[in-house]
Amino acid sequence: MKKGLRSTALALTAVLAVTGLSACGSKGDPKEATTAKSAEADFTYTGAAPVTKTPGAKVSILAPNSWYSTVDYANADIVKKIQENAGVTVDWTLVSPVNYKDSVSPMLASGTDLPNIVQLPDLDNNMTYITAGLFYPLDQYLDHMPNYKKYLDENPGIKASLTAEDGHIYYLPQTAVTNNYQPCIMINMEWLKKLNLSVPTTLDEFVEVLRAFKANDMNGDGDVNDEIPLSVTADRLSSMFGPAFGLPAMFGPSVGLDPVSSYYADDDGKVHYAPAEAEKYKKYVTFLNQLYKEGLLEVEYTSLTRDQITQRCAQNRTGATFDFSWQMSQLYSKQYPEYNGETGVMVGIPPLSGDYKGVYLGRTPISGIFGVSTSDKDPVLAMRFLDYAMSEEAQNYYVWGIEGESYTVGADGKKAYTEKAADNNWLQQLGINAGCLPSQQSVEATDVLLPKWHVDVDKELQSSIRDPWPFIYSTKDEQNIIAQYQTDLTTYVAETNVAFITGTTSLDSFDSYLSTLDSMGLKDLLKVKQQQYDRFKASK
Repeated sequence: MKKGLRSTALALTAVLAVTGLSACGSKGDPKEATTAKSAEADFTYTGAAPVTKTPGAKVSILAPNSWYSTVDYANADIVKKIQENAGVTVDWTLVSPVNYKDSVSPMLASGTDLPNIVQLPDLDNNMTYITAGLFYPLDQYLDHMPNYKKYLDENPGIKASLTAEDGHIYYLPQTAVTNNYQPCIMINMEWLKKLNLSVPTTLDEFVEVLRAFKANDMNGDGDVNDEIPLSVTADRLSSMFGPAFGLPAMFGPSVGLDPVSSYYADDDGKVHYAPAEAEKYKKYVTFLNQLYKEGLLEVEYTSLTRDQITQRCAQNRTGATFDFSWQMSQLYSKQYPEYNGETGVMVGIPPLSGDYKGVYLGRTPISGIFGVSTSDKDPVLAMRFLDYAMSEEAQNYYVWGIEGESYTVGADGKKAYTEKAADNNWLQQLGINAGCLPSQQSVEATDVLLPKWHVDVDKELQSSIRDPWPFIYSTKDEQNIIAQYQTDLTTYVAETNVAFITGTTSLDSFDSYLSTLDSMGLKDLLKVKQQQYDRFKASK
């Protein structure tokens, strides 16, 4: 394999599909093997670097390269530092993330000559690669992976998600923050102040605020009709209002009508499909239909984009939105000329309550997974390398970089980024949060990037975050049922949702809608989701 491979997408796809890749580190000269055994005889890996004492030890890794075209992870200082500390040479095959799934899937389909470590192109939801025997069960090697063992013990939810039907754990995760900087309602504080209104805490109070925004010349341009009280994309409506109706999960916060996010478990562990909740869902769409009829939810809400919302903020034409918290200071508030960085303009507020106490939906923590290929006949070195890459020392490199270069440590022990690190291109080239290694997003490192007012708001909202539907593997039989029913059901729910809200379908037909869901296999899907959830809970 060629280190730092950066071929064009078409050429790389052809290479992967036709020739595959050769595993490294499992074969060699007999004398070298004897020397390696001798070097390892007196060495015990404890979780700290190095992971081996064998001279010239190598590990081959297939992973996505950076999203930045100017960054090559194989040459990034942070990535090289991890290798240097571990005492191994990494033979990288790095593929553009744009083409990663299309390029790597043929390799996995062939199932032969895989590199020692593979970052999978998906989460292997259906256990396709597990059942094909492509990766070692890591839980059987935890004596060689003390950092990972500790991580699993401290994160039972992630452990449960990664536990396959056979009870084994095959993958090591890359994770995202789950309870901080999540999507939330943001409201124009300058408009509230102008009208001498308090921050709304309930649905009724929020509707009154929207009515006031619509009825007044909030931007002072002399036109009372150019204000848009609420600017929210269709995929975020349910996360914004659903919890107040007892629907804590419904449609995905970032990808529209997400079939997985539409399921949730109540306090007794019973699984529900939110769009099929007779009383709650009907009240929810009735509420949105009323907003639509009053002009508080715009006619073209289904085609609204973030770019359009950003433009409205720049024109001071909108009063509220719903988006990832990061955008609060980094995008929306920055559009206002009065924003000085000290006090936000478009600011996050707690979730709205109605019949039920409001909550916000967090993210599923697992964003990527790594496996050790069974093509590697001596996999312990690869497992140790992954384990060290999971260590606190390694995580510090991913999040903060190189001390003295990208960050400093104050007398109080707190870290801060250097001025040089303010240059995002430089920071990316350093290899910050390298996607080719099992990095974990850090709340602390995010805090220092954002203004104090934003950090304070995030800490206030943190207690309102509820866990989403967990990642759970599907068995072959379960996947057959999901494949048979879920897509058509999701499409029907999405279309009917818009029809109910806009009034093109009368809410008098709601009972017929529920009957149709049953005829489309909902009961079978709920049975599958219930057994999956029960399996997940039993694995914690």
